[in-house]
Amino acid sequence: MANYGSDLDQLCINTIRCLSIDAVQKANSGHPGMPMGAAPMGYVLWQNHLRHNPVNPHWANRDRFILSPGHGCMLLYSLLHLTGYKDVTLDEIKNFRQWGSKTPGHSEFGHTAGVETTTGPLGQGFANGVGMGIAQKYLAANFNRPGHEIVAYTIYAIVSDGDLMEGIGSEAASLAAHLRLDNLIYLYDDNHISIEGHTSVSFSEDRAKRFEAYGWHVQSVADGNDLGAIQQALETAKSVKGKPHIINVRTIIGYGSPNKKDSHDAHGAPLGPDEVKLTKKAYGWDPEKDFFVPEQAQAEFRKALKAGAQAEAEWTAKFAAYEKAHPDLAKQFKDWHAKRFPAGWTDALPSFAGEKPMATRQASGKVINAVAAKLPMLLGGSADLAPSTNTIIKDAAHFQSPENKGDTGNYGGRNFHFGVREHAMGAALNGMALSQALIPYGATFLQFYDYCKPAVRLSAFMGVQSIWVFTHDSIGLGEDGPTHQPIEHLANLRTIYGLVTLRPADATETAAAWKIALERRNGPTALILTRQNTNVLDRAKYPAAANVEKGMYILLGSANEKPDVILISCGSEVDPTLAAAELLQKEGVHVRVISAPSVELFEKQSESYRNEVLPAEVRARVAVEAAHPQSWHKYVGLDGAVVGMERYGASAPYKILYEKFGFTPQNIAATAKKVIQK
Repeated sequence: MANYGSDLDQLCINTIRCLSIDAVQKANSGHPGMPMGAAPMGYVLWQNHLRHNPVNPHWANRDRFILSPGHGCMLLYSLLHLTGYKDVTLDEIKNFRQWGSKTPGHSEFGHTAGVETTTGPLGQGFANGVGMGIAQKYLAANFNRPGHEIVAYTIYAIVSDGDLMEGIGSEAASLAAHLRLDNLIYLYDDNHISIEGHTSVSFSEDRAKRFEAYGWHVQSVADGNDLGAIQQALETAKSVKGKPHIINVRTIIGYGSPNKKDSHDAHGAPLGPDEVKLTKKAYGWDPEKDFFVPEQAQAEFRKALKAGAQAEAEWTAKFAAYEKAHPDLAKQFKDWHAKRFPAGWTDALPSFAGEKPMATRQASGKVINAVAAKLPMLLGGSADLAPSTNTIIKDAAHFQSPENKGDTGNYGGRNFHFGVREHAMGAALNGMALSQALIPYGATFLQFYDYCKPAVRLSAFMGVQSIWVFTHDSIGLGEDGPTHQPIEHLANLRTIYGLVTLRPADATETAAAWKIALERRNGPTALILTRQNTNVLDRAKYPAAANVEKGMYILLGSANEKPDVILISCGSEVDPTLAAAELLQKEGVHVRVISAPSVELFEKQSESYRNEVLPAEVRARVAVEAAHPQSWHKYVGLDGAVVGMERYGASAPYKILYEKFGFTPQNIAATAKKVIQK
């Protein structure tokens, strides 16, 4: 862009705008205003700075672009189409927001090539970018060598007023500044308009000073149509090291619309046929032409194909030289991105045979440390709870900026200190997993799942390998009381499509659960772990914990024997359930006990296996879990019962709580007898 603001530049920008307003108008649904105002910054970024190859959207060293305000996705779809991404044809633009299209109402990772993350809930994209920045720093620290920088990409984003208003934006901004993620360059679409009107009704702080206080490098562009100023700000951002970057660009929402610009009327509804024509006239466009892409503009945008091919070819040549100089590292780089584990890695999984009772959070920590040396792509941490969640890799450094004085960590460190920022931790985890090379885990108490639930849902929606470690999983937390005792959370987690929730009964099942989580490369896993000790089951007496992968399995009893009653349990409640079975057996009752660590995995099993575990003819069933009973009614039926939590917990030692709330062998046995009689 040698001549900033040339007629060709303006033609290209107006092409983006007109495609966007036409798509929204045809769909009779959508958000035209943001693409109209932000088109100039999108154009400058994509044409002059973003290194990407439309022919290969998965090129490892591409720059990442995030459109955090996902409602403005026609800006992204227009850019993808114009620069040559095959997924987004003109027909797909015309099919915006329609059934089966590649252009849904908010952009979705995995659905449309070139979309780096799913955005929609505001703030998520902002925080995903922080995770992507972390991933880039970690990969660079592990693989780059003097003269061979094979990991050298930047994370660009357009963020909105809403992203900055959401609490997750504040959490993520604070973390990014602490970690000095200078590979983040965010353009802030400062248009002063939200759905309810001018942002002054709820948003009056000085955003520039706020981000300066966080520790970001801040610039401002007074006119969002000043291409030269946007270009200079981006060049400056790339030259300043040691801080993440935000460029406040003052834009006008719905720019060009005579009657709706700079108004919330342009935010979330089509302009209307008459206003579309008036707007096109204001752009110097033929008002009768819809979905029109001028040849000159098309040729200018399609330069991205040649530039992208050249950039990837240059990188491929660099990688070939790197592979020659560092063959072992090159192989590892390929393996990480191909999701290949080293042979025999499962040999590192610990055996807990003969161990004394231990909390499953403790067993989890032992598993993490046992496999860490074999799986260097595994990294993670906690929201300021690592000593309690047992998520520290003991022989590894801490992930920190080397410039943070007083810290012994570096960007190659595997232990993360997310601070008391559960939501930002969750979204950053997803950003790290989106690298497709890393396996990140994040930990907190299950009660605080509430604070990161949107990120957990999006990990499942995107099918990325985020591992959620939730400890202190029930009233077994004890004395901290009901504010910290999760009751409804397990039922909620089990309703998230694409998430596998595992609540292991003992240390051996915990190791099996981690194996499942690590091998599950195309989806997230939630590990639900105890604070209190559970018995390590004698696997000479009980079936192998490898059965955990089936979700539910017969722990006590025989598939060939019809029981009088089936007891179903998971986690720490398996111990009293087995004890209840012994009481019933002494009275001559034929009992089957089912260990049920994962209802999601059980539902994926064959019908014959499910019928073998839970034969339809045995209607006397009791489920036992120190949580809301909702998860279990499907499995016990109308004739069965659930020993669960029908209220919030209380503050007392956990053994007292289990007694008071009925999670005792005696109460479970009594409940079973009532069900048999019924």
